[in-house]
Amino acid sequence: MTIKNMASASFTFLLLSILTYASISSAAISAKVGICYGQLGNNLPTPTKSVELIQGLLKAKRVKIYDANPKILKALKGTDLQVSVMVPNEIITNISSNQTLADEWVRINVVPFYPETMIRYLLVGNEILSSPPNTTWFNLVPAMRKIRYSVTKFGLKKIKVGTPLAMDVLESSFPPSNGTFRSDVAEKVIRPLLKFINHTKSFFFIDVYTYFAWASQYTQINLDYALLASKNITYTDPNSGLTYTNLLDQMLDSLVFAMKKMGYPDTRLFIAETGWPNGADVDQIGGNIYNAATYNRNVVKKLTSKPPVGTPLRPGVVLPAFLFALFNENQKPGPGTERHFGLLYPNGTNVYEIDLSGKTPESEYKKKALPKPTNNVPYKGKVWCVVAEGANKTALAGAVSYACGQGNGTCDPIKAGGKCYNPNSLVDHANYAFSAYWAQFKKAGGTCYFDLLAVQTTKDPSHGSCKFPSVTL
Repeated sequence: MTIKNMASASFTFLLLSILTYASISSAAISAKVGICYGQLGNNLPTPTKSVELIQGLLKAKRVKIYDANPKILKALKGTDLQVSVMVPNEIITNISSNQTLADEWVRINVVPFYPETMIRYLLVGNEILSSPPNTTWFNLVPAMRKIRYSVTKFGLKKIKVGTPLAMDVLESSFPPSNGTFRSDVAEKVIRPLLKFINHTKSFFFIDVYTYFAWASQYTQINLDYALLASKNITYTDPNSGLTYTNLLDQMLDSLVFAMKKMGYPDTRLFIAETGWPNGADVDQIGGNIYNAATYNRNVVKKLTSKPPVGTPLRPGVVLPAFLFALFNENQKPGPGTERHFGLLYPNGTNVYEIDLSGKTPESEYKKKALPKPTNNVPYKGKVWCVVAEGANKTALAGAVSYACGQGNGTCDPIKAGGKCYNPNSLVDHANYAFSAYWAQFKKAGGTCYFDLLAVQTTKDPSHGSCKFPSVTL
């Protein structure tokens, strides 16, 4: 062989090696959209049925669970779903200083299912830095190192270790070029986290919701811009000169800029959660089926585009992602939106049609009209707080005692002889107690949740001479 041919052969080999590496990398970081499988509901299908829905109805290729539920991991066995499991927040501190404990957790919760269940991501904790300052913050990365050592020790070669953080990890995010990590965690947590991620070729897992950013500034942020549905609205960053066509790209790039400032410009991103609520409390804005379908369909379209779209700061880069969530979960605490992020109802039917593979054309969706949104602007009027359907009667009695025990005559009208004493039933008295409590204490932070025993209503429950207090929005 001549030197020229040898050089040509060497170049060909090098080119093939590069292409092969690119192919492998592409396969490892494929443009697949997954689903977050939460379990905070008392009416959810079995794991086996849920996995069938994930693969069949939703056509997802990834699934994320918030623990290491053995029944779910067993149901995922033999499927082509890439799986993410989670180390609970509560044991992070103990694991951070105890390799034996880390080994034991991985041995019990991961090893028995791998590789038949395609566990690919092991997430340590969930939004740890969103909690009030505590020692767990500073034990997070040491715990990740211990878990990573265990993963290596047991030969689980395809598993990446990470931790999902929320956008509140940033001190500043606007304009995107001003993205900066919070000063209370930047050096002690984020820098070692970025070092770990880059050393292990893992990802910066981020929970990113344009919904919450829009809902908190709905007069400043255009709704279509937040829904990735804008046709002619753009924003140009005055410092970088980059032009944005949607809020999601802005938020993601603000994180990349923040990492760049820390000296880690190439850290890979993984969207650990994103989504839009399909329902909301009366005093919440924009949580409806129309917006949820619009946002999630647009996100799937963007993330599965070929070639990849990326973001203005990282054009053409694949963004792996999980949509939140599989089901509407009726036991999730907090505002009504928290229980209305599902793509599916607990009975296994679609809240709205969606295909996470990205292969269903937009024209197919348009054949089935979505209900028009009615809460894209704040509700103006009176709202009451009443007992939720199916509320546990034992728990209800305790909640009434709490509401009435706050003083200031909150429940005087439902005492014997009071104007609202009759009908003399637990539910009727609870309706009054909840409304009276909320009306009196809302401005001081009081809510209409009562551990999921109460709901907001625009229908006045007053009767006869019994007038219920209300909140005026």
